[in-house]
Amino acid sequence: MIVFENVTKLFPNSARPALDSISATLKPGKITGLVGPDGAGKTTALRLIAGLLTPTSGRVTAFGYDAAKETKRVREMMGYMPQKFGLYEDLTVMENLNLYAKLRNLPRGRRKARFDELLEFTNLTRFTKRLARRLSGGMKQKLGLACALITTPRLLVLDEPGVGVDPLSRRELWRMVNEQVTDETVVIWSTAYLDEAELCDETFLLNEGRLLFAGAPKELTRDMSGRVARVLDVEPARRRDAVGALSRKEEIVDATIQGSSIRVTLRRAFDPVHDPQHLFGGRKVELAVPRFEDGFIERLGGAPKDVSLEEEPPARKESQEYVVVADGLTKRFGDFTAASDVSFRIKRGEIFGLLGPNGAGKSTTFKMLCGLLRPTSGDGYVGGVSLRKAPGAARSRLGYMAQKFSLYSDLTVRQNLVFYSDLYGLSASARETAIARALDDYGLRPFERSKAGSLPLGYKQRLALATATVHEPDALFLDEPTSGVDPIARREFWNRVNRFAAQGVAVLVTTHFMDEAEYCDRLALILDGHKIAEGTPDELKASSATSETPDPTLEDAFIRLIKQSREGAAL
Repeated sequence: MIVFENVTKLFPNSARPALDSISATLKPGKITGLVGPDGAGKTTALRLIAGLLTPTSGRVTAFGYDAAKETKRVREMMGYMPQKFGLYEDLTVMENLNLYAKLRNLPRGRRKARFDELLEFTNLTRFTKRLARRLSGGMKQKLGLACALITTPRLLVLDEPGVGVDPLSRRELWRMVNEQVTDETVVIWSTAYLDEAELCDETFLLNEGRLLFAGAPKELTRDMSGRVARVLDVEPARRRDAVGALSRKEEIVDATIQGSSIRVTLRRAFDPVHDPQHLFGGRKVELAVPRFEDGFIERLGGAPKDVSLEEEPPARKESQEYVVVADGLTKRFGDFTAASDVSFRIKRGEIFGLLGPNGAGKSTTFKMLCGLLRPTSGDGYVGGVSLRKAPGAARSRLGYMAQKFSLYSDLTVRQNLVFYSDLYGLSASARETAIARALDDYGLRPFERSKAGSLPLGYKQRLALATATVHEPDALFLDEPTSGVDPIARREFWNRVNRFAAQGVAVLVTTHFMDEAEYCDRLALILDGHKIAEGTPDELKASSATSETPDPTLEDAFIRLIKQSREGAAL
């Protein structure tokens, strides 16, 4: 087992400990989830187990060995998969396996059998000669897992292995890890995906270095029984206003869009006589099954309030104008077609989601619409301007937030805002007004002179969105904007996105969070470069309902539609 004995870790120049007097026991034969917001201390805890850090006080032991003093003994029985892809991208799949076999002293005579077993297990047999950098996100994670399992470790440590991976690949990854669990192994799964945390046998919930909860996930959801409800049949034009209004009520812990309904968590048990009229304005309400996320959000003090409604509501731009148009977009790289005849339209004030597995063609389609890739055929339009004929003019009408933090890390927050204001052609006076507004609206004023690279992840996300919208664009393109961000920061982010949509901005978003996809007005599902489905979240769920799953989640619908498409292609 793994034991934390009153462990504190304090880093130099830090205002608070990364871990504060943590005592916990992680038992074998279970998958233990390490859950918490950005900066909670999850990665610090994993690095202490691996002997990569030394506690300021207290002790961490693994199977009786002190992780700080007997690090070699601990590492001999350990497989470690870091948060960021830690393999060599210029090596092939097989070369990476060989390298890790040598590092872990796997005898040469046992390597082929072990490699064959791992390649079949991860479904990478066909890709042994492919460079790691050319693998999809899901395949990279599978290769990372294979390398961590080279010597059948007793301790398997996985630092957010599902980040940036589509739901289908995440399920496969979960299945593979689950098969490694024995009575002799300890598996630790750090995650920001709360549906993953719900699958763990035991969870440890951290926040600001403190342990808030330890136990089976069902214990956390049991406390929420009778306190989660769905407000039904909310008019599409009113959903975002309704969520904002509900989130500000003292009785409400959390409110999120779920298709045509709004999911709410109450501070006390739902009152079927009083609440529908007095709390929900006479709308029909039904109780919902609590999720781990509901308990998680409550333990952290509730979701951030949508303070935007305390101001004068923005002027709503009701229009049927299509701000973003994809017209038969096709992109070929040699003999490979990454996107084929992809078409859709996004109205002013509409949030449109682009979904699909890793490697499906989402990013290629996204980049063509951003003007970052020239289509082989077809065209894209932003504000009526053709990306083929006038890419510069079209790009000036949109704001773009990349999947990875792509601002200048060595520039300060203000310098980044100045740079992007100049890039978008704002005048000197307009620039200063826009920067002042961004610093205040995004809570960046205290970090104005801090280097962007030193910001916490949540504030990096705020700065990226601020620079993307400093010129008040007609369209906002968000490429997996909340990947790896905790649920509290994600809710705050979506409050802002809803605000932009209410002001008439057309929003295109890609995401692997299916609960985020519920926020979208419409969705398109991309597979193998083709659009295979389009509709509202509720329409896609209804189309995939079966007698076994009459009320599917959006993740259920995502997986079923993909499987149906692949089965049809095989025929």
